[in-house]
Amino acid sequence: MKKLALLVAVAGAVLLVVRRNKSAKAEADLWREATAPTEN
Repeated sequence: MKKLALLVAVAGAVLLVVRRNKSAKAEADLWREATAPTEN
């Protein structure tokens, strides 16, 4: 039972890190698009 709880905790932590990285990348892409020089 302890192994299962540990596995669930590790999986949750990994999921949290992956979500945070995707969110940060999406925000960085948005800022890059918003601050890119416009072409005439």
